[in-house]
Amino acid sequence: MKRLMFVFPHPDDESFACGGTLAKCSEAGQETCLICVTSGCKGRSGPFALDSREALARHREQELAKAANILGITRLELYRYPDGGLAEVDPRELAGRLASAIVEWRPHVVVTFPPDGVTGHPDHIAVCRATGMAVEQAEQVLPPDDWPDLYFVSIPHYYDHCPDKGPAPAVPITGKVDITRYRDRKGEALRAHQSQVYSVNRAYPGVMEGDYGVIGCYEYYTLVRSGGRPVKPVAPENGIPVMEL
Repeated sequence: MKRLMFVFPHPDDESFACGGTLAKCSEAGQETCLICVTSGCKGRSGPFALDSREALARHREQELAKAANILGITRLELYRYPDGGLAEVDPRELAGRLASAIVEWRPHVVVTFPPDGVTGHPDHIAVCRATGMAVEQAEQVLPPDDWPDLYFVSIPHYYDHCPDKGPAPAVPITGKVDITRYRDRKGEALRAHQSQVYSVNRAYPGVMEGDYGVIGCYEYYTLVRSGGRPVKPVAPENGIPVMEL
């Protein structure tokens, strides 16, 4: 049975970036592990009157658990590192913890944000770096047949509906997963993150009201490591091909 591991810094990152893919993997009978590195205690609280960062963290963990259930995620791990402070965490320490998880669970595929973090968020960038280090560390322990492929996930249409702009993409997109049949599941997972109504409305207006028409039919990936070696991504000349992770 195929196993896929997704590593993100905050609750809701999984739904924004990979919600359709996760639901598709679940329907295909594949196992998925989501590692959420922080609990998002510095995010917004939306309509909820929460009196502390600790209360917001627990609330967001509950929202994440609901989204994970909607997406059929097999295994959810919460690391509870400081939100907004991952750039100050020793990347070797975080990488070591992630490497242990990879060695223990032996995923065939690992997915995380690209080096630009999609939005430039320092936590996103730190998790990208630590995850890449973790995959290489795990390769030193695992037999070659168990070395996972490493993919970056991009959200090229993240800023389509708001005036802001993100950083220049650090890597070209090399493949896209067709999530047409799973757009509703992605929308439902996004709606589970009710405290993040501001962020969801910026990227996916209408979703919080149950209108999923703005959700596209694809999620976008870049293969950057396979077989224990880095893969230099090259932008496709004739459009982004459809792929499966």
